Amino acid sequence: MVRISNLLPFSCCFALGVVAAQEASDGRAAGNQVTARIARTEIPPTLDGVLDDAAWEQATVIEDFHQFNPVDHAEPSEKTIVYITYDDDNFYVAARMYDSEPDQIRARQLVQGASSRWDDNFGIIIDPFNTKRTGYQFQTNPNGVRGDGTFETPTDLNRDWEGIWFNGTRIDEEGWVAELAIPFRTLNFDPSNSDWGFTLERTIARKQEDISWSSYNRRVNPGSAGLVTGLTGLRQGRGLDIVPSIVTSEARDFDTGAVTTETEPVLDVFYNFTPSLTGVLTLNTDFSATEVDDRQVNLTRFSLFFPEKRDFFLRDVDIFSFGGLERNGLPFNSRRIGLDSRGQPVDLEVGAKLTGRVGRFSVGVLGVQEEAHEDVASKNLFVGRVAANVLRESSVGLIMTDGDPNSNEDNSLVGLDFRYRNSNLPSGITLAGEAWYQATDTQGVDSEQDAWGLRIASPNTVGWEAEFGFQHIEENYNPALGFANRTGIEYLQTSAGHTRVTQGHDWLRSISHAFNFRNYDLISGGLQSRSVFLEPFELETNNGDEFGSQITYDREVLLESFEISDGVVIPVGDYEFTRYGIELAGANARVLAPSFEASSGDFFTGERLEMAAGLDWRPNDRLYLGLEYEYNDISLPEGDFVTRLVQINANVAFNSQWSWLNLLQYDNESGSAGINSRLRWNPRAGQDLFIVLNHGFRAERTFRGLDSTQSQFSIKYTQTFRF
Repeated sequence: MVRISNLLPFSCCFALGVVAAQEASDGRAAGNQVTARIARTEIPPTLDGVLDDAAWEQATVIEDFHQFNPVDHAEPSEKTIVYITYDDDNFYVAARMYDSEPDQIRARQLVQGASSRWDDNFGIIIDPFNTKRTGYQFQTNPNGVRGDGTFETPTDLNRDWEGIWFNGTRIDEEGWVAELAIPFRTLNFDPSNSDWGFTLERTIARKQEDISWSSYNRRVNPGSAGLVTGLTGLRQGRGLDIVPSIVTSEARDFDTGAVTTETEPVLDVFYNFTPSLTGVLTLNTDFSATEVDDRQVNLTRFSLFFPEKRDFFLRDVDIFSFGGLERNGLPFNSRRIGLDSRGQPVDLEVGAKLTGRVGRFSVGVLGVQEEAHEDVASKNLFVGRVAANVLRESSVGLIMTDGDPNSNEDNSLVGLDFRYRNSNLPSGITLAGEAWYQATDTQGVDSEQDAWGLRIASPNTVGWEAEFGFQHIEENYNPALGFANRTGIEYLQTSAGHTRVTQGHDWLRSISHAFNFRNYDLISGGLQSRSVFLEPFELETNNGDEFGSQITYDREVLLESFEISDGVVIPVGDYEFTRYGIELAGANARVLAPSFEASSGDFFTGERLEMAAGLDWRPNDRLYLGLEYEYNDISLPEGDFVTRLVQINANVAFNSQWSWLNLLQYDNESGSAGINSRLRWNPRAGQDLFIVLNHGFRAERTFRGLDSTQSQFSIKYTQTFRF
């Protein structure tokens, strides 16, 4: 039986307390929000990085910027003027960013969609529903490299989302200029709402200085956005995007000699039933151009989590987020769809999705039909999600799933969550938290299958921050379309930290301290795991270099032995071990940016030396070479072993349209190496050509004695047609 009564005392007390706090702060919030009334243009500007268009002459001008890093709300060191306007089809933004040393403007990223974190940047955040909960980010560097993302929560940005929008940039003798055009077809919005959440941000990379029009607690996000008013008469055309693709591929198995060649069409159709509600239909879905996963070495007895990277599942991913959960206890994890239990691709015959907002409700429905694989029959998989905005920044929601992609048994799930946020408390304090409940129903299982949890946190960027969380997850809780690597546990977590930002110091920017306690008790009785993490200090310099130290205490209680490496079995027992570590990271603003981490100490019944080293080389905006090496030397009475993980990134950007990205990986646990090579032509947003090679090897040692096992070569062309 579903025991909702277990959660009611916690959720009711939590809700009553936060409602009172929220009501006390509502009056202050409205008066503090900066506002700009946007002007309409009849002539769209040309996006060439030159502000000589008539549209900008009549545009609304914004000049009242402030620092939010390093000195909150201090005067910026360089002047910025921003112009905003719109027409029926697009939201336009232009920025004149003055710089006293224009030859020092940093622009070393030339690969579209790649991170330009260490470059000069200009970006905007748009919250079309003005809910302070979710929104979009659009960002560009002086090379015109586009970066974007969608906020899953007011503070969590998913940068894997990619929208269609356009820009133009130019560096000149006064600094640099950025022009952006955001099509309303790219956004979900309510046409009856003329007030949008909106803010702007600029990064001056060489000074490590960030400025904004509207920020809070040193953060720029939908929760801290200002307001742009006067948006009327917006249109999305017919609201129809047709995205055909053609994929040609050849797969080879070197062990059997089998070669498979095929050419297949792929079709994605997007239709806006309303400006705020979008339907997606995908036929014969192909993921051949998707980035491969980063390899991980697992020295625990629990399964690892891998993030989603496929575009179809990333679109409107924020709507399906639940309860603030990121790992264990996720009711829905799209990685379970289109991949078998070994992580190999499974073809999707058809997929449909409906996402968007209706009034104060966010809704999401996902249906997918997988082809049969291994011993699993073809499956219809379903996910439904609805959440209602309550209070000023909070929400309450429901999620349902049905289907098991890796079993022929029936499985379903239902969950409720309440997410609270208040960023308008006295003294610049933010308060956030969640309470949630889930129950699964697995065929043939009659005993308890529920899970519930709550969390309360004050996630401040300066001064004190703290967090407390608790979860109860029954042994038979089984989210077949989600992720759970620990069940039958009660999890307690508490953390605290303090950050002090220095002002006017010659070299030191900030110093922080942190403490984290995690405890897993078995519901059946006894301890499973305990971890205490202490960071005595972490220093950040004005140049962006970092140095810190850590102390970690672990306790692991094994009720069953487990094989940690080939032939090395940790026996049943109660183990305690302590490790001491340091970390150093050079600022990526440099041409050469090294990093190093090391820790040493006890490990179960023996000892462990762990090291990780990295080196990034960015000589210019066309070349990038990154090297990462992870090493574990473990000595146990049951046996000694060493793990090695090597990752090499070698990227070439011929210009802002052509890029060639290469990822080489090796780990000695699997005894294999692999290369993912992706040549991309992106002449404009919504048009792509990918030439991709994935090749796997058996490897005697690091990239030595290579023996080919399998390969796949594919060519994919896709183009978006908008109506």
